[in-house]
Amino acid sequence: MQAIMETLFDAVYLISVITIGVRMIQGSKGNRQFRLFGLMAVVLGAGDAFHLIPRAVALCTTGLEHYTVPLGLGKWITSVTMTIFYVLLYYVWRQRYRVQGQSGLTAAVYVLAGLRIFLCMMPQNQWLSADAPLSWGIYRNIPFALLGLLVIVLFYRSAKAQGDRAFRWMWLTIVLSFGFYIPVVLWADAIPMIGMLMIPKTCAYVWTVLIGYFAMKQECK
Repeated sequence: MQAIMETLFDAVYLISVITIGVRMIQGSKGNRQFRLFGLMAVVLGAGDAFHLIPRAVALCTTGLEHYTVPLGLGKWITSVTMTIFYVLLYYVWRQRYRVQGQSGLTAAVYVLAGLRIFLCMMPQNQWLSADAPLSWGIYRNIPFALLGLLVIVLFYRSAKAQGDRAFRWMWLTIVLSFGFYIPVVLWADAIPMIGMLMIPKTCAYVWTVLIGYFAMKQECK
């Protein structure tokens, strides 16, 4: 039952976010903000597919323990693409609120993203091992969490200051995604049921994508 339900959920998620992303790219009508948002959605779905498709195959066949390498490789790729996702989201913020300059802020985004990717590439992560160390899971997620926090603050302040109703909950979707993700990083190995938090985390990302899509439908008529 778990295999069927989880596979269906993941399939709906991947198809939905990639389809929405492609539609946003096609329907952006030259609006760079929404073209970036569409690209961001495609990166999200395509990156997650590297982990979720092997997981679905594993659940529906011989079990997760027989797919350690493809699952680890998928998590590795997803870790990098999620970092790119937040860099693109930062540029969506700049486009939506017509932000000029702020070179120090942009540098901070690139430093945090670069550090995250660098840490993800370190062999100590042991991505392809069944016994990947928790410590490196924490190390690589510190700059990622800081990047997320930065984007949260930017969207919260800008949406509130400009009365942007379409994006007023963008900050909350990111808060929720990290709120569900961090316990999984810290305790899922010890308490497997905590891994179920990845479902509401995924729903938070779908909400993020839908905010952009509905804003485009409204603003690009």
